[in-house]
Amino acid sequence: MLDPRATGTRSAPSRPKPYMAQPFRRKAELEAALDGIVRSYEGPLEINNLESAALPNKRAVIEAYNHLVCAIYVGFYSRRGLSLSNLRDSINEHVQPAYSGFVEQIARAASYEHALGRGSFPDAAEFAEGVVLRLFQRIPELRRLLNTDVVAAYDGDPAANSIEEIVFSYPAVRAITAHRIAHVLYSERVPMIPRILSEYAHSETGIDINAGAQIGEGFFIDHGTAVVIGETTVIGRNVKIYQGVTLGALSAPRSRESSGVFKRHPTIEDDVTIYAGATILGGDTVIGRGSVIGGNTWIVKSVEPGSKIFGRPRE
Repeated sequence: MLDPRATGTRSAPSRPKPYMAQPFRRKAELEAALDGIVRSYEGPLEINNLESAALPNKRAVIEAYNHLVCAIYVGFYSRRGLSLSNLRDSINEHVQPAYSGFVEQIARAASYEHALGRGSFPDAAEFAEGVVLRLFQRIPELRRLLNTDVVAAYDGDPAANSIEEIVFSYPAVRAITAHRIAHVLYSERVPMIPRILSEYAHSETGIDINAGAQIGEGFFIDHGTAVVIGETTVIGRNVKIYQGVTLGALSAPRSRESSGVFKRHPTIEDDVTIYAGATILGGDTVIGRGSVIGGNTWIVKSVEPGSKIFGRPRE
């Protein structure tokens, strides 16, 4: 028999055997761990909520939302040719699942809050249907507003090559689309669902806009990462902000006894530009119309219309 070394050939290398899981080798220890997890639900932890099956399903909320987005931008999401003759059917393919999904999830949220005494929703199903119908009736106006946001992005970013590119790829458009829908639901006093939508957009884009913020038309966030816009922020028309901007609240204690939402976040008037990293805090703070706020500026007091603030703190 020839020696492989003498012929210049090599024997095939031995291959490691694949690991084969053996789930029952330590079954007793796994069962003990399971018992420990179950016992942890017997304690006073706030997250020990066994009634949570009645809560909205986050995945179902997002699915309904994504169908509604397709209805709003159907020309950008359709997988078939569109014309006025098939437009209604194409939109309806998304409207129907969006409607049923939102109605069910809003009803679940309202029922849950009513059962806990945190809201008055004696007929959650009727409440949910009314809210969703009113939302859908406002879609034409929401589309008009979103069009102003897309145009603002195109006009405000020299790197933008087309409207189509902006709708497809700009995180600001995704974030403001979610916000404008969530804000309608917030205004209808829908529990939980607006926050689910805003946090979904936050996780997708890095832009954190609370559903309660009031935002005028022609709003543009350039780049967008790490932008924070608080619940009681009011933003006027044609405002442009850059990445890392915070429109936040000054530190204040949480009062569980207080009712209503007090103004904690700033007001940004029309035609304001806020550059990267600026921080503007406080419910009494107003940035006057046409002002320019430089990067990394810290502002906790109002500035007059037409101001230009660069490189020095406002305290």
